[in-house]
Amino acid sequence: MTEIATPDWEAGNNLANCPVRNVLDHVAAKWTSLLLLQLEDGPKRFNSLGRALPDISKRMLTQSLRELERDGLVSRQVYDTKPPSVEYSLTEMGRSFLAPLSHLIGWALDNRPGIDAARHRFDGE
Repeated sequence: MTEIATPDWEAGNNLANCPVRNVLDHVAAKWTSLLLLQLEDGPKRFNSLGRALPDISKRMLTQSLRELERDGLVSRQVYDTKPPSVEYSLTEMGRSFLAPLSHLIGWALDNRPGIDAARHRFDGE
């Protein structure tokens, strides 16, 4: 069994001060993983990302990309064209997140049948 490192809390075990909590909040967000996977093969423009994830709103796509850029996982390149075009790509740190993400995806695929069965039992179906 893999041991998970427990972060040191600041200010007397206050979870709000956990040094990794806000990072995990972002990388565990619904759209983060999907956007990073879309960028795995190379830079993409905003509309291309929107087409690849048709159920994301333009507002949420913009917000998610800004958060990923702020966190240093995605870079934004603006090209001086008329109208200006923008491409998003993974940074080195963003690319480094793909390995643990692939393990999580593998775990989800392996355990999906058991999770579905547990949900059916819980829901009384």
